Amino acid sequence: KVSDLANDTYGGGTPKTSVEAYWMGNIPWLQSSDIVEHDVNYIEPKKFITKDAVCNSAAKLVPENSIAIVTRVGVGKLVIMPFRYTSSQDFLSLSNLKSDMLFTAYLLYKKIQGELHSVQGTSIKGITKEELLCKEVMLPKLSEQKKVGAYFHDIDHLITLHQRKLEKLQNIKKAMLEKMFV
Repeated sequence: KVSDLANDTYGGGTPKTSVEAYWMGNIPWLQSSDIVEHDVNYIEPKKFITKDAVCNSAAKLVPENSIAIVTRVGVGKLVIMPFRYTSSQDFLSLSNLKSDMLFTAYLLYKKIQGELHSVQGTSIKGITKEELLCKEVMLPKLSEQKKVGAYFHDIDHLITLHQRKLEKLQNIKKAMLEKMFV
């Protein structure tokens, strides 16, 4: 079960937005829009909270090297977190993993993407944390997990490099078209 993949799980919470002092800290607070679709390695938090906000809300400080999974708005997105963070209540975080982190991230991504058609809700689609933790997955030996995780990570890296190259070529084309056809 997914619950067997990690020693610790964390939900999220949102500090009161009316208390401006809570939102002037340096602790990343994740929301679904911070995660890039189909990329388990890239995160760019836009909001940060204070320790006081963590102490006075349902937000919990999640250790680095955890996996943050969106369970409601934006369900299906997930990311490997290389730093400590907090999140909105739309997240479930797996921490202190018992399996290879890269492998686990890709495994869960594929599992959730394969089951998006059955998520609940009429206006806001989602999966409960309990439902997610009860999902069954198959794990190979740790040595194989490491190889498979590294393989998909390398492919993601190549995709990123080619996307950057494509963007540069598109910019060159645009500049040339502007120069040639004034």
